[in-house]
Amino acid sequence: MISTNRFQKFSFILVLSLLFGTSAFSKDMTQRLGIGYADQLSVNTPSISAKYHATPNMAYSLDLGLQTGDNDSAFGLLAKVYRTIFPEDNLNFYMGGGAGLISQKINGGDNDSGFDLLAFVGVEFFLPGVDSVGFNFEAGFGIQSISSDTEFRTIGHSPLKAGMYFYF
Repeated sequence: MISTNRFQKFSFILVLSLLFGTSAFSKDMTQRLGIGYADQLSVNTPSISAKYHATPNMAYSLDLGLQTGDNDSAFGLLAKVYRTIFPEDNLNFYMGGGAGLISQKINGGDNDSGFDLLAFVGVEFFLPGVDSVGFNFEAGFGIQSISSDTEFRTIGHSPLKAGMYFYF
């Protein structure tokens, strides 16, 4: 018997495969601003994100994540730069980097602060006929340094973590 979680993943992939069966032109997002979300901070806090495509090959984003509470809290501010390296039908393949400030308090302990660094490659894709909505996949490496602890990590983000944007 197929578990519900596996069935949902299979259904999601099947629907995406069927939607991308049509051809289109690569997306020129020059001078368009996207507002959406991302969940890429090393502190476990989803972020509101703004992404601006300044030129056909360069984009910038700023992510802000905030969680408040008596025992648990988190804050993150992440700036990223993207360089489109291969435009394709209905998607743009890019590489980039990011740097951010993070802070967290867990289980009522001390507040720990530090930074995040990211290096990544990714894809932003668009559904045919829906040019204003972009979905992202990303993979790469990251460094998190918070108080006295430094961690190196690999990154693999689906659209649920890498983000989705609505472009104006």
